Amino acid sequence: MKPGAGKVTVNDQELSSYFSLDTAKVMVYQPFELTGTVGQFDISATVKGGGNIGQAGALRHGVTRALLKVKDEFREILKKAGLITRDSRVKERKKYGQKGARKRFQYSKR
Repeated sequence: MKPGAGKVTVNDQELSSYFSLDTAKVMVYQPFELTGTVGQFDISATVKGGGNIGQAGALRHGVTRALLKVKDEFREILKKAGLITRDSRVKERKKYGQKGARKRFQYSKR
């Protein structure tokens, strides 16, 4: 993140071409809108793994952390919106003796 005109580049592509869903684009711009810094910083990011929304959430978290390094007064606003906390959910592992993490094999009584 560096001062600029508000250009966001993800994996060497424009934000609108990388994320096809509008919700993903809104997620990325959310920290800027809350702090009133839309169009003040250029973002260049690399994301891997997960899906579109997961990558957008990771990018939003990165932007939030970068804004906190720029100005610590943003902490109260971003914390109230719940953007500082990382989303720690991960896929649950498959268990032995079962078809998946929770699903069991079909049971036949007779």
